Amino acid sequence: MRVYGVVGWKNAGKTTLMERLVAEITGRGVSVSTVKHAHHAFDMDHEGKDSFRHRAAGAREVLVCSGARWALLHELRGAEEPPLATLLEKLSPVDLVLVEGYKRDRHFKVEAHRPETGAPLIATGDPTVRAVASPAPLPGLATPWLPLDEPARVADFILRETGLA
Repeated sequence: MRVYGVVGWKNAGKTTLMERLVAEITGRGVSVSTVKHAHHAFDMDHEGKDSFRHRAAGAREVLVCSGARWALLHELRGAEEPPLATLLEKLSPVDLVLVEGYKRDRHFKVEAHRPETGAPLIATGDPTVRAVASPAPLPGLATPWLPLDEPARVADFILRETGLA
């Protein structure tokens, strides 16, 4: 499986870009899975749901299955957060895994950047950032610029980089 990331600071447009990239790339017949890193505690189920109750009671893993989908929830219960490579091993094979976050990992990435947020560019200090997607070209940018609001062009770049074009 090929892995490519989308990174950026808060409110840069990472999730919107990911959503649009998944739609664009799968529309071209390429199978895609995603990994999203959260910097905080999160819940996929909510209090009162059976799966939540199972986890709250102490289950290490809860697998929920229906005719439409299945999901596996795994509680770390104080253990270290697993590295991205370990998580990728848990995915079924696809052509491309798009990763949102994990900006310190060594896979290639596109940075989503909005200058109005005031956040610094990640690309200036990270050679794994292969391009920057922003609303307009950025002066002095050493990596290629991609239009943030044109996911087809960002997808073209990623597919070329991964050899899937």
